[in-house]
Amino acid sequence: MTSDTSASADATPMLPRWLRSVAELDRDSTTPGLDKLAPPAGSEPRRASVLVLFGDGADGPHVLLLERAHDLRSHAGQVAFPGGAQDLDDADEVAAALREAEEETGVDPRGIAIIGTLPPIWLPPSNFAVTAVVGWWHTPVAVHAVDPAETASVHKVTLGELLDPANRVRVRHPSGYVGPAFCVRDLIVWGFTAGLLARIFTAAGWDQPWDARRVIELPMSLRDVRRGQLD
Repeated sequence: MTSDTSASADATPMLPRWLRSVAELDRDSTTPGLDKLAPPAGSEPRRASVLVLFGDGADGPHVLLLERAHDLRSHAGQVAFPGGAQDLDDADEVAAALREAEEETGVDPRGIAIIGTLPPIWLPPSNFAVTAVVGWWHTPVAVHAVDPAETASVHKVTLGELLDPANRVRVRHPSGYVGPAFCVRDLIVWGFTAGLLARIFTAAGWDQPWDARRVIELPMSLRDVRRGQLD
């Protein structure tokens, strides 16, 4: 993982033991699944950032996810990390991820230590190169859907729920795409978000054995989502 030089030196010692394996991700180019999704040479993709924010609480370690509003023109109802396109005013990928997370969920960036960033992931259909910014939520605050027109709900989903073999499936899209998914809290986490979570879980050594033969059809309510999965 590429470290944020302004924060990493102070942030790393603060990490709980369970999160330290994430801080070591992609220190070299051999981390499985996190080194082969960069934009092709010579391309000019649009830049975007997402915040993969890990915290801890009474129910155990968790990650912050949001459910997009169901009447949006694209990605309606999809469960996602906070994030979006980088603005010209954003200093870098980290600044973009923190700004979007604050605007969407109400998190306070001052309570977040940046662990580092993962290599940009290129999504060919939208031509976005998405940088995942990984953070430790050392001082959590209450979160909510800041703008209901954009966000339906915000969730601190525990790692226990996501890693539970009973909640792991693969999902099939009518386009033919089949990829990892998580069924938690009446939500289906799929596409880009599920693919990135699955890769992090595997690389960090957190996976529990689950039945990858379990394939479900993507619900009709989510089928208007443009294809932007991790293949």
